[in-house]
Amino acid sequence: MPLIILVADDNLGTRLSVSDYLEMAGYSVIAAEDGQQALSMIETYHPHMIVTDINMPRMDGYELVRQVRQKPAFRLLPVVFLTELGSTEERIRGYQLGCDLYLPKPFEMEELGAVIRNLLERATMMQAEISFSSRGAIQGMSEKSTKTPQEKTPASAPIKSQENKQHDGSASKVNTFHLTNREQEVLDLLTTGQSNVEIGSNLHLSHRTIEKYVSNLLRKTDTSKRAELVRFALENRLVE
Repeated sequence: MPLIILVADDNLGTRLSVSDYLEMAGYSVIAAEDGQQALSMIETYHPHMIVTDINMPRMDGYELVRQVRQKPAFRLLPVVFLTELGSTEERIRGYQLGCDLYLPKPFEMEELGAVIRNLLERATMMQAEISFSSRGAIQGMSEKSTKTPQEKTPASAPIKSQENKQHDGSASKVNTFHLTNREQEVLDLLTTGQSNVEIGSNLHLSHRTIEKYVSNLLRKTDTSKRAELVRFALENRLVE
């Protein structure tokens, strides 16, 4: 299913143009004309991101974000402010309330699209890491609780050398997907949330070359987009 983005703006032209652009980019868009309507739609649809104006009737963008951040389920929900309010004090207020990015009007649609892709990929990685860590903790507690006295390690059991520990750590990251060294380097940087341009800069390669490596990784892992690739890599321990 496509990711859901909520667009809140009392200006009909802005609301329609942003919604049309995002839908053409493959997202599912829901639109609200003020903060009060947006808050109700968030409860109903549980969007993956909010793109909102600040100056709106009934409830402005500041109050919308404040109330959203009070709900545990939406504390990590990415929020982008689109607004004419551009003073330092106003931007600081927005960041203090919990917005992730402040994009002043007028803005370029391509820039908004890049911002949204980056924030959604980071949010997906964070959710994957949280899910992976939670499963590991639960599994560890389960194994510990079900272990019989006979299975416990005796006090006289020999302690592994540091060399053996390092070997065991590397063994957990078996390259069963036949990744090349360069593909592994790209994957490691990809999971930190870096863009193709940033990865290329770190590896001294062009961003088009990085795109080819990313395509190879998608093919080898049978995933269709970067967010899925990152989640797959984390769940299958392809990265440290």
